[in-house]
Amino acid sequence: MVLPGRIRPFIFGRRRLAYNPAMSSPGPLFRPYSRLVKIEILGKPYEVPEGNMLLRCFQYLSPEEVALGRFCWNEDCQYCRVVYDLGEGTPQRSAISCKLMVQEGMRVVEVAEEIRYCLRRVVSI
Repeated sequence: MVLPGRIRPFIFGRRRLAYNPAMSSPGPLFRPYSRLVKIEILGKPYEVPEGNMLLRCFQYLSPEEVALGRFCWNEDCQYCRVVYDLGEGTPQRSAISCKLMVQEGMRVVEVAEEIRYCLRRVVSI
């Protein structure tokens, strides 16, 4: 029975899980930051928030397009794969941008097709 003005509890198997509004309220989009760091994406310099994952920094540059991308944000989909280095003379590495913390001087040299599409207005390719 659903009472007026109440939200119906979710039924999960045999257990009833009550709706908890505190759990559904979203947190801040970006981790707290006090400055922007300089990185390079496909040869162009950008400034993005320090202390955030690289995929969040892509979202900082192009909020609408990255938000609508097919990203899972937990490394299951592999749509956010990038190849990067940490500056001149450092080895190139492959990583998933949803788990890669941005660093000053980072150079992203290759991006997955989904990221390339989402950043099409920011990074002219």
